Amino acid sequence: MNPVLIAILISVAFILLVFVFMYNNLIRKRNEVDNAFGGMDVQLKKRYDLIPNIVATVKQYATHEKELLTKVTEMRAKATSGNISNEEKVALDNQISAGMKSIMVAVENYPDLKANENFMNLQRTLNEVESQISAARRTYNAVITDYNNAIQTFPSNIMAGMMSLKRKEVFVIPEAERQNVDVKNLFN
Repeated sequence: MNPVLIAILISVAFILLVFVFMYNNLIRKRNEVDNAFGGMDVQLKKRYDLIPNIVATVKQYATHEKELLTKVTEMRAKATSGNISNEEKVALDNQISAGMKSIMVAVENYPDLKANENFMNLQRTLNEVESQISAARRTYNAVITDYNNAIQTFPSNIMAGMMSLKRKEVFVIPEAERQNVDVKNLFN
């Protein structure tokens, strides 16, 4: 065989392999972008599903506890005021005892059911979810930057142009989301 023909065939095969490698690499990067966005989307969905449920749970328990303790405190104050008859005192004492039993049963059956622990759990969960979202955003931005570099640098930009791959924007949070979350308003 002619050495020039062999050199041309080797060159064509090399160029073909380079294009196949670039094509496969760009496809992998596009899939990584989709995967990273999916991961971030999952975390955002978790936030939207989890946080209101936890807030509702804490709010429900805190309301129940507050109502029960307020009722018991009011009955106790009324019983010690001295302006009621003995019969009323007995009736109030029975109501206070029933209220205290309710509190004790709740504590015995659910020893971890304390409002401060629920609020601490809410705070931990908020921090955990926000950390996971932040990590997912960082991963997404890193993958997007890698993808953008691949489609904009030579020679893979030629293949990216043939594949109609377009530059993607990194995740930037809107100004409103840069503000601290006002958890207090969630309880209103």
